[in-house]
Amino acid sequence: MASHRAWKAGVLVTLMTVTVAAQADPTARQKEVAQKGAMVMPFDLHNSTHIFMKSGDGGTQQVLAKDPTDLKLIQQIRIHLGMEAERFSKGDFTDPMRIHGADMPGLSYLRYLKPGQVQVKYRDLPNGAEIQYSGRDKAAVDALHQWFDAQLSDHGQDATDQPPG
Repeated sequence: MASHRAWKAGVLVTLMTVTVAAQADPTARQKEVAQKGAMVMPFDLHNSTHIFMKSGDGGTQQVLAKDPTDLKLIQQIRIHLGMEAERFSKGDFTDPMRIHGADMPGLSYLRYLKPGQVQVKYRDLPNGAEIQYSGRDKAAVDALHQWFDAQLSDHGQDATDQPPG
């Protein structure tokens, strides 16, 4: 009986180890996105956390340095997100398309919006920056939510939908 319990415990530990390893190992898609992201983002994706929090009218995207004392990284994040916010407000989603592909959910709608259909606001944060998106109609909000979901999936462990803290 004791050997049977030991065997069960061994199987359980093995299954847990395999499950944790599978969660930690990025998918081929996530590896591809990280490689393409390195060509667009001026900082290492793995040194930052990307947060995509949906709201009733759109959502908030934050990029935060994992090390809050890394001032160079924080400055790179701010410059990058500031430029992206300016482009996004004009309907230019070229950078996300280069990273995630033109068929990324939500992008096909967002890139053909008329100016003002999605309001884009940039803001510095103590350890990074954020962009707030507000859609003027349900279709724009739905597209933003699809885009956020795709970002979460593509960035894997470097992204979350939970606020920091």
